[in-house]
Amino acid sequence: MTALTLPPSAATTPRQPANGKTRLVNNRVQFERPPRSMERPNTLKRKTEASSYAEVVNNAPHPHEALIEDIEGGKQFAVRDAAGTVSPYRLFL
Repeated sequence: MTALTLPPSAATTPRQPANGKTRLVNNRVQFERPPRSMERPNTLKRKTEASSYAEVVNNAPHPHEALIEDIEGGKQFAVRDAAGTVSPYRLFL
């Protein structure tokens, strides 16, 4: 899988702690969600055996990136119904 590239302004910048070792700056994100909208993250956390919601959020882009890479490479996706009929699966990425 190829990595997505970020513009220089979006990249994290190293900073120097007191001991002289380089350390990357962490970006923190906080989500405010009503209780009923937590059903999908709860399901993903349980099914993927993620240890936290942060792990669910951090892993979420991986399948999306893989789909984009395959589509850009000329691949097409198809689905097969219960009768065995194969039809194209349109992804809006």
